[in-house]
Amino acid sequence: MKRWSLLLCMVFLAEGIVCGQQESGQRPTLGAPSGRSRPTLSGAAPSLRGPMTANIVDARALRSVRKIYIGNFDYALTAKLRADLEKDRMFRVVSERSKADAVLEGSCFSLRRLKDVHTEIYLTGKNGKAIWQDIIHEPYLPPPLPKALDETAQLIVAHLRASIAQAEHGGGGPPPSGMQPGMVPLGMSPAGMPPTQTPPPGTPGP
Repeated sequence: MKRWSLLLCMVFLAEGIVCGQQESGQRPTLGAPSGRSRPTLSGAAPSLRGPMTANIVDARALRSVRKIYIGNFDYALTAKLRADLEKDRMFRVVSERSKADAVLEGSCFSLRRLKDVHTEIYLTGKNGKAIWQDIIHEPYLPPPLPKALDETAQLIVAHLRASIAQAEHGGGGPPPSGMQPGMVPLGMSPAGMPPTQTPPPGTPGP
């Protein structure tokens, strides 16, 4: 009889504890809460294009450039670059290589499987020494190729302007791995012209 009374008391006590937890709104747990907040998707989303890819090889030479010649690129990128640079008025675009302080040239090709327009572009002095370089990856399909090329040209001009501002404030990125200042990037050839004296910064072009 005493055993039955003790068992009934334990049952009533257990039911009272469960009811008390339900009334207080707390659920029984297997341990103390960790106190860590749940991961969220808030905050600024990362850029699909990533950081600026331009690299200043020779900041002093970049500051002195006033006139540039644009080499031949595929997919009519040459005309788009010329239009954007003339609109920006960062440089005077000349039609003859011999009249330029620097030459802007490189390569541009589309990768349909990767849906990517890949552009490598270099700014070199008349003596063939590297001044600035950039690599642009622009998605397409979608958008169509002409739109991707428009975006590519605009990015090149924007990166070039940002690099000039950085050079004017004494900045300049380190040369790429295995490349020293003044070396011509792989695949590029000197302009084949005799070295000329670089005009000092601030000297207006003719």
